[in-house]
Amino acid sequence: MNTNSNAYTVIYTTIVVVLVAAILAFVSQKLGPMQAANEKAETVSQILTAAGFGEKEHWAEIGNKATLDFYKENIESSILVDIDAQQVGNLDGSAAQVYSTSQLKAQNYNIKDGSSLQLPVYQFKNKVMVFPVYGAGLWGPVWGYIAVADDFKTIVGAYFDHEGETPGLGGKIKDDPSFRAQFAGKVIDLSDEKPFSIVKGGAPEGKANAVDAVTGATMTSKGLDAAINTWVAAYGKTLLSGEAVNAFVEAVNECTDTTAVKEVLEETLKTVEE
Repeated sequence: MNTNSNAYTVIYTTIVVVLVAAILAFVSQKLGPMQAANEKAETVSQILTAAGFGEKEHWAEIGNKATLDFYKENIESSILVDIDAQQVGNLDGSAAQVYSTSQLKAQNYNIKDGSSLQLPVYQFKNKVMVFPVYGAGLWGPVWGYIAVADDFKTIVGAYFDHEGETPGLGGKIKDDPSFRAQFAGKVIDLSDEKPFSIVKGGAPEGKANAVDAVTGATMTSKGLDAAINTWVAAYGKTLLSGEAVNAFVEAVNECTDTTAVKEVLEETLKTVEE
């Protein structure tokens, strides 16, 4: 065959393209499960870090299997709830099933357009509950996890990540432990117009539901602030239900007769419905 002919060029190019495509498909097929496993372990490690079980570096050191095994041993329930705090599904804790960032992105769209929601709630045996947040930073998506104590409002810890925020600036939401450390001990105040605030220039002294923004990263901080408040609003009835149950139990313990218990129950149900 004439190697200088157009036919030869077309045939040669076609063979090369087909071979490259076949190789890429083979590699993708082989590496796909490994990549999925790494993504799951990364997500689980972020949830565990937020819940206060260890720093992110710890999970990297012990590896994927040990991280997933720890999660399986300590998770009590992992469910999906809707906007009305009704359970609409389950995640298999024994298999360390968690929502991926792509699934969080889909739920974020649903929150904004009013579609039906399936929001994950991770409840651990130590009574710490973790829920995710997702939104837009300066250069791409930001997301993370917030852990609350069994009063459903006091923050135990948090962990945040991003796709493309500027290193040393917006990237500090992930890389600067001091930023995340601010969240521990703060509260989600559903009675406030903004349940939680990330404040440029510094949170007001004594404000329990606010932390300092990242210096020099105004847009990233605003994006994370919006993400937190958007998702807290979506989880609002879930958090309020937990608070109401706690208040009910406390009030019942103080009651001295059945009539008082009935009144407390009626008030609790009214609070949950509102």
